[in-house]
Amino acid sequence: MDAATFALVLRWAHFLAGVVWVGHNYSSVVQRPTYVPLQASDLIGDTSARFQSMLNREHGIFRWASVVTWSAGLLMLWQRGALPAALHLQGGQAPIGIGMYIGTLMMLNVWFVLWPHQKKVLGLVPAPVEERLRCSRITHLSSRTNTMLSVPLLFFMAAGAHGGLPLA
Repeated sequence: MDAATFALVLRWAHFLAGVVWVGHNYSSVVQRPTYVPLQASDLIGDTSARFQSMLNREHGIFRWASVVTWSAGLLMLWQRGALPAALHLQGGQAPIGIGMYIGTLMMLNVWFVLWPHQKKVLGLVPAPVEERLRCSRITHLSSRTNTMLSVPLLFFMAAGAHGGLPLA
């Protein structure tokens, strides 16, 4: 695959996976705009293999979309020779570098905060009802954190690619 085709594939992978990842957060905000604490009775749901498989698949797509988005973004910067400047927030690469750091924080939040707690809420990992209820609040806050972080992330990504910040 030539460099131009590789760049195009990376751009589209980054864009489409980002839509899935960030879109999942925005969808969550629309579906449940305020936090409504779960009750123990809410956790007594369908434990069929089919239901659990669907839950796992949905959350798996969301989690892995974060990895694809992040990886494709880093590869694009690397391919263009811009990764060192972005990492060090130098010159015109500073905005995209800030966006990269925000995206990294968001991905780590998905994998190391949201997902471990969500597995308990969904019953994929055994936990007492009290722990599942506690974890539901953590997953809500973790998801909302990523939703809020996506606003400056998108700003810095656009500013990095299209100007918008007076950095030389």
